[in-house]
Amino acid sequence: MRLVLASGNAGKVAELRQLLEGSAIDLVPQTTLGVGDADETGLTFVENALIKARHAARATGLPALADDSGLCVDALGGAPGLYAARYAGVHGDNAANNAKLLRELDGVPMSRRGAYFIAVLVVLRHADDPAPLIAEGCWHGRVLEAPRGTAGFGYDPLFLPDGSDLGAAELDTALKNRISHRGQALAALQARLNELA
Repeated sequence: MRLVLASGNAGKVAELRQLLEGSAIDLVPQTTLGVGDADETGLTFVENALIKARHAARATGLPALADDSGLCVDALGGAPGLYAARYAGVHGDNAANNAKLLRELDGVPMSRRGAYFIAVLVVLRHADDPAPLIAEGCWHGRVLEAPRGTAGFGYDPLFLPDGSDLGAAELDTALKNRISHRGQALAALQARLNELA
């Protein structure tokens, strides 16, 4: 089954492709089909994922998979949250986003740096699908005081998962993909995706 991924984020594309390896799903990033990003005007992760999936499905005529995800930090009232990718002002500037997060948490002790990654995955069979497949995953941990590791993308260098001595960017990629927010959401969606294929 050919499924358009409603994203051009290289890290997200690589992660989802690895997670779907061995399945009957042929994941095609929307950028390879000439589709640009949708305006994320929703007020929740679910709304934004639906907006992105509808945009990609309508533009390509293919079933679409969209992900909306972010990092929610307790001490910041849930920020950066929905705005994680553009927290510092420019969409996708990981270095600036991480630097801003560290500035915002300057002086906050580790005991108060609780945070979680959330991912919402949506699959639409067609642009007007009234019954989307929706799955969610959460990955709890803390925000580190300085970056660690070189793997992953986004806020991974600043995230220490609960129960781990290694930061998200220090974990083996296969392990990280299995236990992460996106891995959890895709695992929940996987059986239903295979039914569609």
